[in-house]
Amino acid sequence: MSLDDPFDAARSPQQGGCSCGRHGTSSEHDAAAAVSGDARAARLVETAVLRALLPEEPARRAFLAAVGASTALAAVAQFLPLGMATEAFAQAARPEKKDLKVGFIPITCATPIIMAHPMGFYAKHGLDVEVVKTAGWAVIRDKTLNREYDAAHMLSPMPLAITLGAGSNPIPYTMPAVENINGQAITLSVKHKDKRDPKLWKGFKFAVPFDYSMHNYLLRYYVAEHGIDPDTDIQIRAIPPPEMVANLRADNIDGFLAPDPVNQRAVYDGVGFIHVLSKEIWDRHPCCAFAASREFVTQTPNTYAALLKAIIDATAFAAKSENRKQIAEAIAPANYLNQPVTVVEQVLTGTFADGLGNVRTVPDRIDFDPFPWESFAVWIMTQMKRWGQIKGEVDYAGVAKQVFLATDTARLMKEVGLTPPATASKTFKVMGREFDPTKPEEYVRSFAIKRAG
Repeated sequence: MSLDDPFDAARSPQQGGCSCGRHGTSSEHDAAAAVSGDARAARLVETAVLRALLPEEPARRAFLAAVGASTALAAVAQFLPLGMATEAFAQAARPEKKDLKVGFIPITCATPIIMAHPMGFYAKHGLDVEVVKTAGWAVIRDKTLNREYDAAHMLSPMPLAITLGAGSNPIPYTMPAVENINGQAITLSVKHKDKRDPKLWKGFKFAVPFDYSMHNYLLRYYVAEHGIDPDTDIQIRAIPPPEMVANLRADNIDGFLAPDPVNQRAVYDGVGFIHVLSKEIWDRHPCCAFAASREFVTQTPNTYAALLKAIIDATAFAAKSENRKQIAEAIAPANYLNQPVTVVEQVLTGTFADGLGNVRTVPDRIDFDPFPWESFAVWIMTQMKRWGQIKGEVDYAGVAKQVFLATDTARLMKEVGLTPPATASKTFKVMGREFDPTKPEEYVRSFAIKRAG
């Protein structure tokens, strides 16, 4: 219990009794309340009542020490029925809407959103969520904007693009949680095993899932660092992840920077090999995210909090390597990823065949950390600016704070036993080049290959 709880000093094993008078000890009181789901609400109500009646802390502490918590609450209850107050508080905190639709693309980046359904995390937090498999990112965006979905699995740049009006009309959007970090790769056709040097890729056709995606920005960054202009030396086209392996097999493309399990499925089918994992470009980069409109957040705050907490809870479970095989079995079926369990397991456990005759062990090939670093958002916007997707002056820090809701996530991370960072921003390196989020325009200007003016 917090040191701010006025009952801390009064509740002790020696005193006996509890605040409601129905249990032998305060521990029994809390245990019973926890079973009924009222522990937090009851404690908050009790604390608020005592603070209102005795606003001066010394007087409040002295009173509680003299008479004990149970006597104090019994006296107060004569004038204010605490049970009714607690029930009213609990009613107020319940989700305004329990039946929800959340769209997802069938890739391992959506693991927390998907697994929260079969593994009971949504139900645990009082929600009945239908997770809806969706064909592509443009469909995800449109169905969410049209309110067919309450929230969605999105690429982490998408809420920024929607808010900024890049590719659509500007609509305030939020990204309160990162779904996964790492979890992508550059995969090439097996016919290109002799072309491991990116300088040999001129004329190649590559696929990425969407224009506003980490995949697009990381592919562009990677080839540009090797002297290849992504707009003139190669072709980059958007193809939905479920269609990428078929396009590679049909020789429509030479490779892709894709989310998993697409890369591993190409290896499994014998049509591609993993050239480089995205973590080797930028370790612990964001990939996909849980996103919702600003309207959903503000108009149904309890539903939003319950949904976000369920996803953070699932993310905490997915972050533990010992749970990965169980998760793979839960999300592999046709209604979710529609992949062989072996493929999903290789991605989630990080022990995998690379298509070049090697079995690699990279435990954090994909990992899960929900914290939406604002500096991630700033980096994404620098790449939007670099490649001409946004123009003019950009309020990098302001937009990052508006869209990436780090404060909400930090609070709910604590409630599920995770430790959030002390700040919302940090520096990091992408292919050895350090990024300082306080100097975004300087960073954009530093690149030799860019579209920005």
